[in-house]
Amino acid sequence: MDSDTRYEDKWPAARATGPAAFLSRRRLALVAWLALVIVSVGGLTTFIMYTSHPAAQITETMDDVLRNHTHPSTTQSHVAAALDPFGPSSALRGGPTMSFRENLRADTKYITSWVSAGWTNDVFTYINLIYLGIITDRVPIIAEFIPSHIGGHVPPIPFGKVFDVPRLRNLLGTSVLEWRELKNPSSTFVDDIGCWNVWEAVQYREAYPRRSRSTEDLRLDISYTQAPTWIKMIPNYEHDQHVTFWSLARLAFPSTRADSLVTPLPSPKHNVSLPPDEHLLCYDYLYYVSAHQPFEMEYDYSPAWRFVGQYLHWTPELEQLTNTYVRRALGTPEDSPIPPFISIHVRHYDFEAWCRGVPIQECFAPLPVIARRVREVKDEIFLRSGRVVNHVVVTSDEVNATWWQEVAQLGWFTPDHSDTKELYGEWYPPLIDATIQSQGAGFVGTALSTMSIIAARRVEAWQNGPVRMVKWGTPDADDH
Repeated sequence: MDSDTRYEDKWPAARATGPAAFLSRRRLALVAWLALVIVSVGGLTTFIMYTSHPAAQITETMDDVLRNHTHPSTTQSHVAAALDPFGPSSALRGGPTMSFRENLRADTKYITSWVSAGWTNDVFTYINLIYLGIITDRVPIIAEFIPSHIGGHVPPIPFGKVFDVPRLRNLLGTSVLEWRELKNPSSTFVDDIGCWNVWEAVQYREAYPRRSRSTEDLRLDISYTQAPTWIKMIPNYEHDQHVTFWSLARLAFPSTRADSLVTPLPSPKHNVSLPPDEHLLCYDYLYYVSAHQPFEMEYDYSPAWRFVGQYLHWTPELEQLTNTYVRRALGTPEDSPIPPFISIHVRHYDFEAWCRGVPIQECFAPLPVIARRVREVKDEIFLRSGRVVNHVVVTSDEVNATWWQEVAQLGWFTPDHSDTKELYGEWYPPLIDATIQSQGAGFVGTALSTMSIIAARRVEAWQNGPVRMVKWGTPDADDH
């Protein structure tokens, strides 16, 4: 299942310099965290598994620890604080409130934005938001994922139902919050707020801020101030909408903010005109943000990926569910380890529009071309580690039964989503597929698909696996 298409810096000196200082701060945070666990829980067995990265990886869920390890004299809140020292209690006044302002701490500054581009693109957006929060010394507040790729009849899904937020906070060594932790989801109170309008400053087709269902769901009445046009990465170029992280970061600080203020647009509900909020900084849209060049999440140097994205792991619940699908696909018993496999993502469906008149059978790469890439990945895995990987698991949005028969004839496997929507909801076919893609010992994806791009980044970072992208568009596009 697919959700998106691509077409749609430095560390600040105030926080010490460079990645080494960043890792050092995380080591200190980790030591403090482990000390808290030992003091609070007493006798808690080791639940951290070290990897080659200095930061730890949590291997038990919060519920597991509370259920299995809590000392009778230790309250759940103390254990939760020890396991998640950068959680809501460290950055908010208390539990979710009717108005978000009631919950903001006077000694803390925050940052937020909204999503509006399909699920994988929205993941990129939230990664950018978190990174922008890091370089501006602000606590990011993440809204839900909205169902822009599966239909408005489907409810949004919380960010923390997909990604392990406590683990992310601990790996980053800083607070990352969800809107549901700030404002009560059942609240009907409409908050007024001023935000920056990035969208009108970088494109020339729509004379209004980027629209998102999220602001309605959060009961926000927003007065937008158009950002200065100098934030645009390629000035006066109509075919790209990118801005740089540091051009947006400048607007978070008093002097540039003051110099950039213009008359705000009145809010749609209360007709109030507010300048961009200084306590909770907000931007309408952060998908098109890079440090150096457009769409740089494709490249290994991407700071947003290196400092944020690679630490955004799936929830244990989603991983466990995905493992069930993989075992069934491979015919592996439930109590047996999953054998290593190469994951494939073949993107067809909405890419047809980009074939520009080339017949589909000539535009999309045929299976023999994909198989050649699979062989390359198998060979590289063997050269790197001596492992022979025989299993291949294919995920795709293709609906042609003949194509899937050809996949089976190659001896490749695929997850069975025949009842996934009925059992778990319409969010879960793409969520399970994305998790499968990230589990591959190697990965073969579709060029220009953001779902393939982020899967490749995950396989490289989490599995140390080789990746390939299959080019398409003409019959010989992937010849090499």
